Amino acid sequence: MSFFGHFKEMRKVLLFSAYAIAIGAIAGWAFSDYVFRFLAIPMSGLSEVHFITTTPMEPLMVKLKVSLIAGVVIALPIIIWQLWSFILPALKSNERKYLYFIFPSSLLLFFAGAAFVILFVLPICLKFLLLAGIGAIDTTPFVTKSSYINFVFTLALSFGLFFQLPVVLILLIRIGVVSPQALAKYRKWAFFVIVILAVVLSPTPDLMTQVLIIGPMYLLYEISIWIGYIVVRRRTKMLKREEEEVI
Repeated sequence: MSFFGHFKEMRKVLLFSAYAIAIGAIAGWAFSDYVFRFLAIPMSGLSEVHFITTTPMEPLMVKLKVSLIAGVVIALPIIIWQLWSFILPALKSNERKYLYFIFPSSLLLFFAGAAFVILFVLPICLKFLLLAGIGAIDTTPFVTKSSYINFVFTLALSFGLFFQLPVVLILLIRIGVVSPQALAKYRKWAFFVIVILAVVLSPTPDLMTQVLIIGPMYLLYEISIWIGYIVVRRRTKMLKREEEEVI
């Protein structure tokens, strides 16, 4: 396919994704207040911190942002399917079947990353960022709803993308680009790269958030190695079985 052909296909992917998000956002408007209450749960344990609004338009803009987030969540299966289907033509016929493994795995891992943020990362980060040094002087922290939603969305999106690491590595192992032995051999370098990525791509510059990114990413890397061994072992057994059938 030519460059313009790829560009046309990418345009189609982006349009389908945009339409899905728009429809999801319209549906999300109806329960946006419930979504905000759920996203604000990590703040509920911080009695010293209070939400405020600073402009007349902020409540409406927050409702729109929350509706958009709900739209992204609703449309996420379509978005991930569109992205992976764009890569599908580059795969060989015997490799395309892996898409049916990649799609649900990507979806589950993205939601796992977002849930990890809401349930674990946010309570720690908010307490550290908002209350660190508060005892030095008498201070009452205030957080605007708009900045809070931006912070949550950025973190959830970042972790959702970081959690795609096992899918990428296992796919590379399955098609023979890398081996689990090579991943295990260079795990020190992998840890170094993960640290660099956490520092560069972290949505916040604080060390706490970067550590919370590095830990799960390296754990997912190690899990990918062990799953890779299982994948290679099964592929070897399958090849032997096919050779025996031919003989």
